[in-house]
Amino acid sequence: MGRRLGQHFLNRKSVLERIAAAACGDRTDLAVEIGPGKGALTESLLERADKVVAIEVDPILVHYLQQKFREAIDAGRLTLVEGDVLKTDLGDWGRCAIAGNLPYYITSPILDKVFAAQGQWDRAVFLVQEEVAKRLASPPGSRDYGYLSVATQVRARVEMLFPVPKTAFRPVPKVDSAVVCLEPRSSEADFGVLDVPAFLRFAGLCFRHKRKTLRNNLIGTYGKDQVDSSVVQGRRAEEMSVADLVKLQSTLVPT
Repeated sequence: MGRRLGQHFLNRKSVLERIAAAACGDRTDLAVEIGPGKGALTESLLERADKVVAIEVDPILVHYLQQKFREAIDAGRLTLVEGDVLKTDLGDWGRCAIAGNLPYYITSPILDKVFAAQGQWDRAVFLVQEEVAKRLASPPGSRDYGYLSVATQVRARVEMLFPVPKTAFRPVPKVDSAVVCLEPRSSEADFGVLDVPAFLRFAGLCFRHKRKTLRNNLIGTYGKDQVDSSVVQGRRAEEMSVADLVKLQSTLVPT
């Protein structure tokens, strides 16, 4: 079977076992896998979860997985869902751990989908491109910190667990990867954010033009007087923590 839908398949058993262990711990009732591909991670998840639900969009890969895991499917331990994860309710099967190797081009939409199922998962462990992992976990003030950092960290605690070299994949990609762990957090309890979508829209404005100051990014929406009274002259969005941005939003009213 050749490469499908731009995928690079992780085939290093030691890495697969570490991902499954990070997601499931010693044992978990249910693991949901996003994009099982040829089922390498699925095997490791089945060793640590009583049941695995694997969501795969490619019908050819679904057929392959049906043959490969016939015994687990017949035993009720593996459910294959043929469909687009972005159109799937990740809470359909109950509280779970989530794992997967996320394609670069849809990482952000998948994360949004995972966060939409807040309250239905305990931990999400993802293999992503190394540059994406750094952005997700980056603290304010670093070169990797940006809107994606804020949008993730307001909804989850993020930890970059370990790097994965490109030689662990077939075919070998051009870049290295890393594994990140997300644990859901209460945006309201931790930051006082009552309306997450409104906060994300505000954060998007703050980071709209990365080279511009906060003042220049916000003045069109909030007006010169408000912005000049609330924003430190010359300060940029990448210097602001989630808590800083929440505090700034509370001082501004759209004109």
